Amino acid sequence: MKSFDRDLVGYGQSSPNPRWPKKSKLAINFIVNVEEGSEYSPLLGDKKSESGLSEVPGGRHKENQRDLGIESIYEYGSRVGFWRLTSLFDKYRIPHTYFVCALTLLQNKEICNYIKKSQNDICCHGYRWEEHYKLTKKKEKNQISKAFNLIQKLTNKAPRGWYCRYAPSENTRELIVQNGNFLYDSDAYNDDLPYWVNVNKKKHLVVPYSLDTNDVHFKLPSGFSGSNQFYEYVCDTINYLYKEGAHKPKMLNIGLHPRLIGRPGRIVAVEKIINHIKKLDKVWICNREEIASHWIKNFNE
Repeated sequence: MKSFDRDLVGYGQSSPNPRWPKKSKLAINFIVNVEEGSEYSPLLGDKKSESGLSEVPGGRHKENQRDLGIESIYEYGSRVGFWRLTSLFDKYRIPHTYFVCALTLLQNKEICNYIKKSQNDICCHGYRWEEHYKLTKKKEKNQISKAFNLIQKLTNKAPRGWYCRYAPSENTRELIVQNGNFLYDSDAYNDDLPYWVNVNKKKHLVVPYSLDTNDVHFKLPSGFSGSNQFYEYVCDTINYLYKEGAHKPKMLNIGLHPRLIGRPGRIVAVEKIINHIKKLDKVWICNREEIASHWIKNFNE
């Protein structure tokens, strides 16, 4: 019988004060997922087209048959949504993090150049938008290395974080540590603060991600139907964490996908969220590498 290799306790009742900069009550990280062009497609040698996180249902086509509807929806993200979202962040000077699938940068040189010139950080989102738990350990190791090397080559930036599509394999974290190029991974949803784990006797930082304050819910059957629902849910989360932050400050992730939130009827929610945050004092809007570096500097005991 395998050992019960899970930590159900975490910080428990004694979560540390993260001592965010300027005594902030809450750290907020906006994330832009850059995936379009790296999803499953017969054009890339796959037996099927992508079926997830799209305006239209996928998975109905024959083997090796392209789903042109899905492809077109994804193209909206790279052709329009990305620029609408980044223009909004530029307007309000909002730091954010790019979760980048390496292959995407090869498919869209304009987005690649924009990220290259940006002051914002990169978290590696895989070589492609693929399920790592389906890969052999050898294949996964190669994909991690290819992803890091290609992003660094194309942007002259080393992606300091790692995040898989949906969920990692049982080998992912070990391979990330073995790779040696990453400060942290975000393949966890189990806390509101970063934390350390031991991987083969090495300390490794985990900066958890969130899927509730995330625009993926526009595509779930019982998810958000309009911008107000997303805005209200995220702002309710901000308000509660801000109140809690008087004694126990936390971190909040807001995950965004250009092909989803980049639609004009949805992106208004992001602008409302930004304006709501700006009414609060002592909020640290930051990128992910800043959070990781802060934790390494102050909690590396």
